[in-house]
Amino acid sequence: MNSAPLLAQTQLDAVFAWTPDGPRSVGDYLADAEWLAGQLPAAGYLLNLCHDRYRFAVGFAAGLLRGMTSLQPSSQSPETFRRLQAEYPGLVCLCDGAADTLDLPRFDFPADFSTISTVNRKNQAKTKSAIPEFPADHLAAILFTSGSTGLPQAQRKTWGKLVANGRAEAIALGLDRQPHAIVGTVPVQHSYGFESTFLLALHGGCAFWAGKPFYPQDIAGALAAVPQPRLLVTTPFHLSALLSAEIELPPVDMLLSATAPLSTTLAAQAEARTGAPMLEIYGSTESGQLASRRTTDGAAWTLLPDVSLEQSGDDTVACAGHVEGRVPLSDLIELLPDQRFLLHGRHADLINIAGKRTSLAYLNHQLGAVPGVVDGAFFLPDEEGPDGITRLTAFVVAPGMTARQVTLELRQRIDAIFLPRPLVLVDQLPRNSTGKLPRGELQALYAEKVSHGGR
Repeated sequence: MNSAPLLAQTQLDAVFAWTPDGPRSVGDYLADAEWLAGQLPAAGYLLNLCHDRYRFAVGFAAGLLRGMTSLQPSSQSPETFRRLQAEYPGLVCLCDGAADTLDLPRFDFPADFSTISTVNRKNQAKTKSAIPEFPADHLAAILFTSGSTGLPQAQRKTWGKLVANGRAEAIALGLDRQPHAIVGTVPVQHSYGFESTFLLALHGGCAFWAGKPFYPQDIAGALAAVPQPRLLVTTPFHLSALLSAEIELPPVDMLLSATAPLSTTLAAQAEARTGAPMLEIYGSTESGQLASRRTTDGAAWTLLPDVSLEQSGDDTVACAGHVEGRVPLSDLIELLPDQRFLLHGRHADLINIAGKRTSLAYLNHQLGAVPGVVDGAFFLPDEEGPDGITRLTAFVVAPGMTARQVTLELRQRIDAIFLPRPLVLVDQLPRNSTGKLPRGELQALYAEKVSHGGR
């Protein structure tokens, strides 16, 4: 494949996205992208900070038309911007709202973009231009890891691999046979949101809702704004909050989760509440999405089309298909027949204290199962205690409970040697927009609450 089209849909009047101003067709999208490409300054990198999913999509296509590379950090902090400015000179920020971009060059979507878009559509109706194609080896995007295990790392993605990525997920989820309207609670810059909302729209034939609803009522409103069949792309954190709100939801036809392990209990609750299958995606920013499963059907995962896993001892490498090169995986994996496998935790999550082994994922699961615990996470500090043993810490959100009560409940669930010392009650955990807990944030919380003598 020497080149690949911007999107698989060739019908210009097909709906590409749903926005508060109404639907945007494929023709509208092409016209808007061509207009924006003509406005952008000459630069090699486009730092796409758009919160609106449709405007992000317009910006991404405009960047491709200009031969640019889309930078997609998982954080929009001043520290992140300073790192990007140093590592990618000449970048330009694309913004669709108030954002402190320091002194970086920027281009803002005009306030009257909807009016401009109407003119674009009229011009497009006259020209009926073909779907543009781009070289398969063009460096289309650089995504960044979330920082959950350290500093965010850049991951280079070529256009041909991104196209194959979107097609593989569509086939795995059956969306190639019946496209769904997508509502996503995750940012489009994040690899999961990028793949399972934007790439599914480009190469899975799915239209998407332009917003990023967070609160349960907003999610319900977004679902109501798009037609059936509907796909809700979310995370365990967002899904749990949605179900706990006990509000009436429009019919949902498929649920998709990633970024953190989804318990079978929560999956079963989601399916009972909505009547929709609850699916999960497994992957990483480094490898892209690799496998899917229906959580209530069992623990085994099935690889996406054309993806392969190779093993040497306990080490596993992802390759082939849409994977860029050969990517070592951080998980302990047991290969099964028929392109299936089991996960047994992350290498970095494995804990060995006094000869006994467990994983942070297992401990977090047991902590979350304690009645009254709303949220919680174990943390393994880098430093050793005075006795030379590293002590586990746990940060817990449990309104109305004491630390002793939570510890007594945990004692019934885990070996005493893995009990947290200390267990710290907090009002909330420093989760990011996808529900993850970056290690740097937990380290800061540990320094505040534990290392400095706080409780």
